Amino acid sequence: MENLFDFKLIFQYLPSLLTRIHITLIIVLLATIVGLSLGVIIALARIYKIPIINELSILYISFIRGTPIIVQLFIVYYGLPEMLIPIGININRWDKLNFVLITYGINCAAFMAEIIRVAIVSVPIGQTEAAYSIGMTRLQTFHRITAPQAIITALPSIGTNIIGLLQDSSLAFALGVIDVMGQAQAIGSRTLHKFEGYTAAAIIFIILSILLEKAFSEVEKRATFKKIVGDGR
Repeated sequence: MENLFDFKLIFQYLPSLLTRIHITLIIVLLATIVGLSLGVIIALARIYKIPIINELSILYISFIRGTPIIVQLFIVYYGLPEMLIPIGININRWDKLNFVLITYGINCAAFMAEIIRVAIVSVPIGQTEAAYSIGMTRLQTFHRITAPQAIITALPSIGTNIIGLLQDSSLAFALGVIDVMGQAQAIGSRTLHKFEGYTAAAIIFIILSILLEKAFSEVEKRATFKKIVGDGR
């Protein structure tokens, strides 16, 4: 009788899974860049209560945070082409990875927006008022006073969110994108040793998560140290 679980296969499958790790990393990297960029804009729109944009941002954030990312993937994949057809734009031939990147980008932006907003409003208002009193403009105050403190406050949550994004990227294979998880699925279907394939994928995700956690912890320590040194001058 064939063994139900072959430990050696895990290590045999790892090299094959690693050939697709770049797809997983691309998803995480681009989603993070889009998420942080849009997140800052959305956070500022909410803080300064810009009409219409503020209300739309609240609805957008509520929807994204209140629905599973797998649902968002299917909405973007099936819904976006239908929405663009009336204006003469056909994206039905797009690579499926593009739909994944859009979905994870807008998903990340919603979470980043709240992280950044909370970090900015946590800066004591007395410090910004003091900056205004000595003649600093709003832009100078944000750049020199608010942003440095907000970044330090936000770093732990940003790190946690990116690690979560890495783990959520495993759902990209639902659209047929062959990333680490998609490769594990393909190997499992071909060899009938799905458990070993998924275990190998889990090992890769665990290692990547630990590396990201260590990296963000080091960045946070350095940023905090620089702030302490700067305050002591």
